[in-house]
Amino acid sequence: MPTESIEKASRSVRALQVMESMAATEQPMSTAEIAVATGLPKATTHRICGLLEKQSFLAADVGGKGYRPGQRMRDLALGIIATGADHAFRHSVLAEVSREIGETCNLNAPMGGEMIYLDRVETEWPLRTQLPIGSRVPLHCTASGKLYLSSLSEARRHRMVAALPLTRHTAKTITDAKQLISELNRIDAEGLGTDNEEFIDGMTAIALPITDTKGRLTGTLACHAPSQRMSLDVARSYIPVLRRAARALSVTKTKER
Repeated sequence: MPTESIEKASRSVRALQVMESMAATEQPMSTAEIAVATGLPKATTHRICGLLEKQSFLAADVGGKGYRPGQRMRDLALGIIATGADHAFRHSVLAEVSREIGETCNLNAPMGGEMIYLDRVETEWPLRTQLPIGSRVPLHCTASGKLYLSSLSEARRHRMVAALPLTRHTAKTITDAKQLISELNRIDAEGLGTDNEEFIDGMTAIALPITDTKGRLTGTLACHAPSQRMSLDVARSYIPVLRRAARALSVTKTKER
């Protein structure tokens, strides 16, 4: 391989190492921290981070603490999740859960200040709420969104809530930051996200976490239905089925061996 091609390949690998270090933590990272994590020289790290920021793979943290994953890095990650080799397995698990409980089930992932629907299996009931794959929904008033917020560290949870537009969607939407924090603390303790007609009038939902090898929430398994058919009490009766499926969808060290 020509020397120029080797150098280009080396730069590409270094850029991937920087993005890999970002993916390994939920906190913003400074260039010095990235240099330590990757073993790259500080000057090289600074140059690569600047290039990745220009290309929207990295973004400057609003708190001024370095970098966080940018839009293109998040899109790349979600694209791999949505179309990767495990997609058929994930969809089959989702379909089995939907058949067992008889309601619509979704796989969702955090995307910036929203949750995005990665996959979905519809209920056979004619009365249903249509939220197709690719839909983006708010964090503060959905079962999956609140579950994601509750999984963050206390400091980051408070920062996220302070930055979110707590838009009212229904009469039950929580629009007070202190009340939302209290709700997130409850969800964190229970490990179950709930939506009691907070996003759409007449719709209830619950969500359980899908985690990575470090136990971090990377997505959610959720089900929703009209409240006249599925109250929160009824939804809670589905928890054992949903929890079993969420564990199957989570990445474990055993699976990686």
